[in-house]
Amino acid sequence: MSLTRGRSTPLRTQSVALSAAVAALLIGCGGSSDAALPRLSAATPAPLQSCATLAGSLALPDTRITSAELVPAGPITLQGVTTQVPAHCLVKGKMKERTGPVDGAAYAIGFEIRLPQDWNGRFLHQANGGLDGSVVPALGAVSGAAPVAPALVQGFAVLSSDAGHGAPTPFFGLDPQARLDYGYQAVGTLTPMAKNLIKGAYGKAPDRSYLAGCSNGGRHAMVGASRYADQYDGILAGNPGFHLPKAATTQLWKAQQYAKVSTTTDAAGQPDLTSAVTPAEFKLIGSKIVAKCDALDGVVDGQVNDVAACQAAFNLQTDVPTCTGARDGSCISSAQKGVLASIFAGPKNSKGEALYTGTWFDPGIAGANFASWHFGSPATRDAGAVAFIFTSPPSTVAAFTAIPGMQYALNFSMETDYPKMFATTAPYNESPWSYMTPPNEADLGALKNRGAKMMVYHGVADGVFSPLDTAQWMDRLNANHGGSADAFARLFLVPGMNHCSGGPATDQFDMLAPLVAWVEQGQAPDSVTARARGAGSNLVNAELPASWSANRTRPLCVYPKVARYNGSGDVESASSFSCK
Repeated sequence: MSLTRGRSTPLRTQSVALSAAVAALLIGCGGSSDAALPRLSAATPAPLQSCATLAGSLALPDTRITSAELVPAGPITLQGVTTQVPAHCLVKGKMKERTGPVDGAAYAIGFEIRLPQDWNGRFLHQANGGLDGSVVPALGAVSGAAPVAPALVQGFAVLSSDAGHGAPTPFFGLDPQARLDYGYQAVGTLTPMAKNLIKGAYGKAPDRSYLAGCSNGGRHAMVGASRYADQYDGILAGNPGFHLPKAATTQLWKAQQYAKVSTTTDAAGQPDLTSAVTPAEFKLIGSKIVAKCDALDGVVDGQVNDVAACQAAFNLQTDVPTCTGARDGSCISSAQKGVLASIFAGPKNSKGEALYTGTWFDPGIAGANFASWHFGSPATRDAGAVAFIFTSPPSTVAAFTAIPGMQYALNFSMETDYPKMFATTAPYNESPWSYMTPPNEADLGALKNRGAKMMVYHGVADGVFSPLDTAQWMDRLNANHGGSADAFARLFLVPGMNHCSGGPATDQFDMLAPLVAWVEQGQAPDSVTARARGAGSNLVNAELPASWSANRTRPLCVYPKVARYNGSGDVESASSFSCK
């Protein structure tokens, strides 16, 4: 145990380095040629033929179109970003309307689909995040932070849905079918409907279909790659929560660890987790990570690209000053170090078995988004999700609301409650683990063999879904496919980035266009250029270091390669770095 806690979890560090080395060896031996795989033809454009008449002219099974209207070209604002979108037809509707047999609530799969007048022949299923429950505007803004060219702007027909329940609250977990819809069945139900609706609007079905999202949307994409490989030609999964039940229960476990070093309580008398590690203390740790690891990629630029090497180089115990007196932001206590070492190593049960993958030390842990997932989410989003969606049987509303959410988190047992994610109890006949995760996740032969492609990205400083877990999945996928998984699937790690965006990172990028080029032109992406969101950006990132150029760019490399400085050239430019 002292080994694990005393040296920034070196056992885990060794596994990171080993997995990267194995992946590099497999790629080197197996090659990455996709010459033997089918080449899918390029989509061809078509004009919109009808809009207002769609509601009355289409007879789609179990579907009620509630409106269809032309939207003129102009601005749409979503999450603080205003995007100029082309003229399009906005169709809204519901599928599978019913009354829940357990709770008596009304359920349906709500959706909207935006059909541009000038269509590029492609369909994008925009998988949404969180608990779903809202039909987010179908713009296809799924690549990195504040995208500058969402899918609708690129000419895609874009679908968005609420995944089978009408509110972003966890209580739908009482309904057995709503659980399955949230897990995977809504995607399977919506896909043929959307393709038929598109055919009615344009006179032809989409030539190429894509499924994309981040967070839970990334999970939807990962599940789709496994369950619906025959329906999608390209999969884009960002910060994917493909092991979401384990990650959510780990959030409750994290709260229990932070409670050990919390120094204040909230109004309900519960531990105030924000007092466990303050923003100043996370900033201190982040600065020490930079000091130790910045130069490992060949240049001192305030950015850590070589994450695997950093895990071996950075030592939480010795590289961060230990407080001998009061905590003032210039040190952290021995107790805090013990808690943080445990959290970054990941939870284990009383038998020493790992219950969820640990994560990496990265400067992005100083990001506000990282802290919000560690401190704010356990008592709110995660407690509710675990109580109603990720355990069988679910809690009752009365029992859950009788105590504060933080108390639920602190009461949660990794010994007796954690196994409930694998349980089935009538009428919940499929376990949360089964309906939430991709079956046979390391075998994507169906996707591969039909010529479809997959791109995955993950922020190295994600506060909820472990990027190490995603990297290890990529290792398993590569091994299972004879060392040549990069012929159809590639992972891009984003140094410094928090959950889907934010942190000291070049977090603005477009992976959809490279995915289309790979699927339809055979142009496999060796890297993707990412930009910092400094002054002048469509949404400025306030967490960028002052020493960075407002327009810094970096290549995001295919895992396990790392962006390394070429030895000369502008350190603010991606062209001065190569993936090695």
